[in-house]
Amino acid sequence: MPFDYDLNFATTDFRAHPELYRVGRGEQGVLLVQPYKGEILPHWRFKDAASARASAAAIWALFEDYLAQEDFVGADMARKFLQMGFTRARRYANHAGGKKYAGPVPADKKGQSGAHGRPELPRNSHPDVDKVEAAAIFKAKWDEAKALPAYQHQKAAFEARYGK
Repeated sequence: MPFDYDLNFATTDFRAHPELYRVGRGEQGVLLVQPYKGEILPHWRFKDAASARASAAAIWALFEDYLAQEDFVGADMARKFLQMGFTRARRYANHAGGKKYAGPVPADKKGQSGAHGRPELPRNSHPDVDKVEAAAIFKAKWDEAKALPAYQHQKAAFEARYGK
């Protein structure tokens, strides 16, 4: 099922109401779903390899805690933050100032990823090597999270119960 951007994210507690959560595609909802956003976001840093290493380790610890509590929504949100660490570090490595597209995000598309008809800005001819390493750190943890049998089992159980 697609991610539901029409929910009232300011008042919805997804720990109390996991049935409202949708995995969606990629990083959908990563900066909306509470209380997980509030628990994970303070640990999310990608400005350089050292901060990415510490950040990925902290988010991984939360990921494991959520899995141990059989809190799939929390685990999936931690997985999304690992994925977002990778994508944002790569974006900053590839594009000056991290700005990938020209112009503002259309008002009706705020909070959603994508070009939304905007042209992509030119890539750096020499990507920032520290950001490339930061991205690799997050990518390794993201891949590990997706492949973890406990995560896969809980995802399948969640989707069987609440829909795919």
